[in-house]
Amino acid sequence: MDDESLQVALKEWDVVCNALCRGQQHILLRKGGILESGGEFELEESRFLFFPTFVHQNADGLKKPYRQSVAVVHSEPTTIHFPGWASVEKIFRVPDRPRMDRLADLHIWDTPLIDMRFNYRPQYPLYLLLLKTWKFFHPPQIENTLEFAGCKSWVPLPHAISTKGAVPACSDEVLEKVKIRIAEAFAD
Repeated sequence: MDDESLQVALKEWDVVCNALCRGQQHILLRKGGILESGGEFELEESRFLFFPTFVHQNADGLKKPYRQSVAVVHSEPTTIHFPGWASVEKIFRVPDRPRMDRLADLHIWDTPLIDMRFNYRPQYPLYLLLLKTWKFFHPPQIENTLEFAGCKSWVPLPHAISTKGAVPACSDEVLEKVKIRIAEAFAD
């Protein structure tokens, strides 16, 4: 594998993957999949493809304009189309709910989903991941297999997927402004 290919994907709702790849959202929230080394928190992977999931999407967890984007399906597709990929620019520990609410315009999630993220395993901190995202105009695809099934965030792929041809979902300037907003909202 080289710097222009990836062999791991992060499972995320299709509607969120699309918002990230369109530059409508630049963040993800996570409690699991984070390691601590040298006093710093980091993800298992810092660069990854988006692996869109469909069955567990919940329109009630999204702001109204995005709810109609959720298709009701009873099984995952037989082919996975990777809409884009991301690199983690920064990881922030979310200090509390009021400060997270200051960033409501930076994501497509509605109140019930944010509540669920805070209430799930409350003994563990919630982390906000600032992502630099790239979109594929011709999404690479692979066959969906049983190895990809189940409740897991990270999916190792059978072969590396090239990232060539992907374009940034937003400019570096936009991403820097989002980073500053987050840092200011979470400052003590």
